Amino acid sequence: MSKLVIYDSIKKQKLPFEPLKDNTVKVYVCGPTVYDDSHLGHARSAIAFDLLHRVLKANSYEVIMTKNFTDIDDKIIKKMYETNQTLEEITTQYINAYKADMKALNVLDNTLEPKATKNLDAMKSMIENLLSQDIAYKTSDGVYFDTSKDSSYGSLSKKFDEENSQARVEENKEKRNAADFALWKYAKQNDVSFESSFGLGRPGWHIECSAMINEHLAYSDTPYQIDIHAGGADLLFPHHENEAAQTRCSGNHQELAKYWMHNGFVNIDGEKMSKSLGNSFFLKDVLKSYSGEVVRFYLLTAHYKTDFNFNEEDLISSKKRFHYYRQQSFQAHERIFRNYYSFWAEL
Repeated sequence: MSKLVIYDSIKKQKLPFEPLKDNTVKVYVCGPTVYDDSHLGHARSAIAFDLLHRVLKANSYEVIMTKNFTDIDDKIIKKMYETNQTLEEITTQYINAYKADMKALNVLDNTLEPKATKNLDAMKSMIENLLSQDIAYKTSDGVYFDTSKDSSYGSLSKKFDEENSQARVEENKEKRNAADFALWKYAKQNDVSFESSFGLGRPGWHIECSAMINEHLAYSDTPYQIDIHAGGADLLFPHHENEAAQTRCSGNHQELAKYWMHNGFVNIDGEKMSKSLGNSFFLKDVLKSYSGEVVRFYLLTAHYKTDFNFNEEDLISSKKRFHYYRQQSFQAHERIFRNYYSFWAEL
């Protein structure tokens, strides 16, 4: 069998895959923020990295597949006020709905599924570490990461300028640098909040993944904490850039991941999928008319790195092809698998 090759989206080249240790592969995929039903973007990412999971298993690796659930966030809190439900009621509802959708798409179960609210101690510990080194600092509205203290900041996304989108989103005149980002947000009136040594509040989005990887997956004696970090292309900056910076600066001088993988966007009839545009298709609605295996087959007809243009006409054509292929011989199945399910790996 030929050696497995992975396309690294940071180095922008195919690299021979060599796990950090023995025959074990630790994979972390950024999961959903659970305030609503899953959409086609969630489906595409899940299917893409489910195929990674299956390719690794087919190559006899022991895979520790991890996907988190962000269950504390501005959108979730907004949903609480709109529906008069508790945080736990909302997040449990949408976690269960997400898992049902993934089962319909025949996505393999994850090994670990950490939740942000169950890993607050790990986040607090990482923030305390960064504060002790003056890499993090306090302002009137929270604790921020000082990007100027990380000489490698921007090395993932090649973005580091004073006018970046992160700076515009997190405007605060008390920040040391425009690009600094929140690690902990101090509590507002009627806000969901938690006690910490640096103030009552809740974690920022970026800290949760770094802390959970460090808590549940990280090797302590290798240059990288995990083998593969994956997610949608929209997460490269600022989310993955900030994750990497937090990990690099938090103590062990490790990089977060040896390989980075990002799947492309989903466009709806040529337009980028967006709730503000009214074209964010809920997966549950698609599954009312098409089986999970047809949707899975359709989403795998484009290479995972490229943007995917979803339209129902192509989905109908894909459904016809799928049912035709199912009727063919085993040899045809094998040939179709190689044609349609070829991924980043050269087997």
